[in-house]
Amino acid sequence: MNRTKLLAALVATAVASCNLPKKDKAQDGETLASNPNTTISIAGTYVSSDYQKRHEGYDWIGIIIHENADKSITIKIRSRADLKKPTCTLDATAVSITEGQYKAVLEGKTVLFSFNNKNLTIDGETDSDSSILSFYCSGGGSLKGNYQKIDSNLDSSQVDSRTFQKVLSLQNISFSVESQPISDKQQLTITPLGLSIDNRHFTHDITGQSVVNAEIEDLNKDGFPEILVYLQSHGSGSYGNVIAYSVNNGKSMSQINFPQVADNKKLKDGYQGHDEFTLVEHKLVQRFPIYLKNDVNANPTGKTRQIAYELKDGEPSPKFIVKDITEF
Repeated sequence: MNRTKLLAALVATAVASCNLPKKDKAQDGETLASNPNTTISIAGTYVSSDYQKRHEGYDWIGIIIHENADKSITIKIRSRADLKKPTCTLDATAVSITEGQYKAVLEGKTVLFSFNNKNLTIDGETDSDSSILSFYCSGGGSLKGNYQKIDSNLDSSQVDSRTFQKVLSLQNISFSVESQPISDKQQLTITPLGLSIDNRHFTHDITGQSVVNAEIEDLNKDGFPEILVYLQSHGSGSYGNVIAYSVNNGKSMSQINFPQVADNKKLKDGYQGHDEFTLVEHKLVQRFPIYLKNDVNANPTGKTRQIAYELKDGEPSPKFIVKDITEF
């Protein structure tokens, strides 16, 4: 082969190699962190580093993350409870602010939950916000730190068995709201603190339901607070309910009657549960999807019905009265 033919062959080979499709590193088993289509799976159980040494008596913190349909997450933080009182406890909801990062506002402070691979980092948005993370722990502890995801549930022989726990305060009166399994039942306990005469606790059998959240507000603007606990039934319907108490002139408290949608002819058309509750401008607001005739449970195609309730005095106890009904 003469020189001219050899040079031509080399040029042809170089051109051919340039035209070959570029190899995608992901095909070699590598993860491309910059891939915009990558979805971070964050639901599961996360633990502090001392969890691995729990059988040696070390204290630890566990975090259970549940992803909700509205892209928020439910956060349950529990700790060891077999050797002493639990160190840290928190029930909260956080909203998505960017891929892998969620924000919760706790007592006016912004707390960030950041997920990266199998790691979770909890911190305040600012140094001042970080201080609230000690509020939910005793003995100088804090929720601030890094947590590792595990492939199993928390150790049932050690973990705090309460399924919900929250302390709420307003107008110098506080309420502790807790739910936990008692024998074969689920029990809700509401304990007031700061009443001048009667601070006894109230219990409710909520078997078949879970506590979703609890809020406090002076709904009737009498200078004393109301405590509201939101429940959701188990099963596909997820029917909502509210257990609420009103403080009587700072001395004691009375349960508030909450009317069921299913008992109201005007409200129940298209109702199949999936309730949400919140407080808006001294009113209790309930909203749920409206099901049309042939809708399946998982796919309602109607509008959303929203009901605003006002608190009114009644006999023998205060009650919620429907104030407004809107659909959108």
